[in-house]
Amino acid sequence: MKRFAVFAALALFLPVTAVFAHHSFAAEYDANKPITIKGKFTKMDWVNPHSWVYVDVTGPDGKVENWGAETAPPNGLYRRGWRKSALKEGDEIVIEGFAAKDGSHTMNARSVTLADGKKLFAGSSGGDSGAAPTSAAPAGKK
Repeated sequence: MKRFAVFAALALFLPVTAVFAHHSFAAEYDANKPITIKGKFTKMDWVNPHSWVYVDVTGPDGKVENWGAETAPPNGLYRRGWRKSALKEGDEIVIEGFAAKDGSHTMNARSVTLADGKKLFAGSSGGDSGAAPTSAAPAGKK
């Protein structure tokens, strides 16, 4: 019985810690600082709670800097048309989103334009998403 009580207490506590561990958009990114970067795709981390796209961006001085762009979780990206095969290392891509408040080479991605010109919504949690609804009510129903 004592083990059950400990297990029950942990089961109630763990979901609460996950909620507090998750950050808000406003805590890390500035909705008043939209940014567009263009560079060579280096890697993609398909992880929860947010996936990440990494790009080497060449600055005006010729210096290459690696940027990380936070996106929706893998399932959210998949529902928006993303596939692991869509991005290949070295592809030239464009990412639109919002800059990090701390000035790092980090951003919250709103969209990613692939080398073939296809534009994918990245699931930004800031500002107006510009995304189509994921589901619609049948005609005549609300």
